[in-house]
Amino acid sequence: MTSESTIVILLFGAMVIAVAITPLSKWLAPRIGVMAIPRARDIHTRPVPRLGGLAIFIGVMAAALVLGQQFEFRQLAAMVFGAALMSFLGLADDRFSLSAYLRLVLQLAAAWFIYYTGVKIQIFQIEWLDMVLTIVWIAGITNAMNFLDNMDGLLAGICAVISAFFLVLAVMNGQYLVGALAAALVGACVGFLFYNLNPATVFMGDSGSMFIGFLLSCVAIKLRFAQVQSVSWTVPLIILALPVFDTTLVSISRLRRGKNPLTTPGKDHTSHRLADHGLSKREAVMVLYLVCVALGITGLLVSMLDRVAAYLLGGAVVFAGIYLLWYMEFGPWKQSRGSH
Repeated sequence: MTSESTIVILLFGAMVIAVAITPLSKWLAPRIGVMAIPRARDIHTRPVPRLGGLAIFIGVMAAALVLGQQFEFRQLAAMVFGAALMSFLGLADDRFSLSAYLRLVLQLAAAWFIYYTGVKIQIFQIEWLDMVLTIVWIAGITNAMNFLDNMDGLLAGICAVISAFFLVLAVMNGQYLVGALAAALVGACVGFLFYNLNPATVFMGDSGSMFIGFLLSCVAIKLRFAQVQSVSWTVPLIILALPVFDTTLVSISRLRRGKNPLTTPGKDHTSHRLADHGLSKREAVMVLYLVCVALGITGLLVSMLDRVAAYLLGGAVVFAGIYLLWYMEFGPWKQSRGSH
């Protein structure tokens, strides 16, 4: 079986598994007390099962079993173990509402474990700096994806788009096994979207969002590029710029108001701000899908351009992000006070 065939089988296999397992997760959620009960800050108005992450987890884990014979076992096992730990941690949080600080400590510990199995960022070539950057990256993206799970269909769709671009990059650069893992994420998220698009009948919960975030951060680290090595580190950052932007915006907003970003929930995310300014919830989600696609295309271009052009394009993305942070939080398009 060719590598391309394996990728296609894993993508559609994970999608079928997610479609099949999600109804089971909906049935199981109320029986184990994992329900999203409406609160003042929530958009939904009725209890919704939030165990959909189980379907995504099983879909990707099935792919990991297929890959186990081919992938470098130590690193694959580490990524799978760490992502599984995040999924179970998220499930415990969904059920028992764990301390944000306990979650952060465990995320940092899992990221440290990943680094010492060889899945690491190597930019500075100074071990302790690369270790810190790897741990911050993994924990940061894990939390950023968790933050982004705030509107029907948003996180699953964004994850599918990001994973699809990671898949394209992996295939372009001959990394078929990394591509296969990305393909499994695409399939599982698309399968889950059948039930999660507005109006959602199931949420993925922290068990899904933390699992996705952790695994995406590891896949991003494993990507390698045949050209423009000096700027290749910017490519995953550009493709993941939307969750990074949203987390930065929310953190600045809450700190500015004297709130703790980790423990203060609210309707201050990018999606909420779009909805507060005239878009329907579906339209807000679709706009963010398009933004993510545009960022993915930009990342692809950066991976193929020469160093100067790549840095100019990457710099334009950074400048646009900084301008939008100012515009949405301090500028004319500030979020209405009622939604803080």
